[in-house]
Amino acid sequence: MGGADPAESAQWAVEMSDAAVRLGGSEIWSGVDFQAREGELVAVLGPNGAGKSTLLHVLLGLLAPSKGSVRVLGGAPGAHNEQIGYLPQRRVFDETTRVRGVDLVRMGLDGSRWGVPLPAVGPWASRARAARARVQEAIGQVGAEEYARRPIGECSGGEQQRLLIAQALVRRPRMLILDEPLDGLDIPNQVAVTALVQRICREQGVAVLLVAHDVNPLLPYLDRILYLAGGKALAGTPEQVITGETLSALYGTPIEVLRTADGRMVVVGHPEGHHAHGPRHVLG
Repeated sequence: MGGADPAESAQWAVEMSDAAVRLGGSEIWSGVDFQAREGELVAVLGPNGAGKSTLLHVLLGLLAPSKGSVRVLGGAPGAHNEQIGYLPQRRVFDETTRVRGVDLVRMGLDGSRWGVPLPAVGPWASRARAARARVQEAIGQVGAEEYARRPIGECSGGEQQRLLIAQALVRRPRMLILDEPLDGLDIPNQVAVTALVQRICREQGVAVLLVAHDVNPLLPYLDRILYLAGGKALAGTPEQVITGETLSALYGTPIEVLRTADGRMVVVGHPEGHHAHGPRHVLG
């Protein structure tokens, strides 16, 4: 008798049904039906202004939907934020930033106590030891041991991003929300960071929502895609969403999805107007 499929037994991390949101009297998107399980890596894609960041605000309980239902980790949005690791749009630390990587990760535990860790004596000793162990665990999860004690400004862009992901992981969340974590990284680092996120997702059973513009470095690692454009949404597996028919319907303009000799997909199309940043991806 075979065992249960882990994907089937995992709990829903996000459940959205006919969800819509309005800002300033304008509807940003509507009719969003989307589900993601714990242990799945999901890309949230779409052009600038499509409402990707708005979606994150809804999931974090910072903005209420105007219609439909939204549940996050089994409760109302915002109810379980302490179980969500959130990485906002990429911060860049220049070479003058002297804070060490390990202290940046520790900030995920200490918050406003950044740079003032608990003393390792007296009544705080056990808490301080536990905090140090948690920080080292998160640094180990992202493979940043070799450079975690360097000033963050001396780390490369890919190293900085790994340490920021460690900061989001340090509380052992059930869900990670990563807002454009690949922005500004070169292609090898984009692929490396995506592979790292997928490994964490699988090993820790963490649901990951990753906002991005380009699906190319993500596609081999994704379980699901949520594509926002023109006030509408498409959700499903990459095979379901990345097709000429579905993308043409989403953008309201003809878009072709071609397959190259080496098996990659190429999306061909140039949506006009406010969708000018639409799908012009090479998918592989």
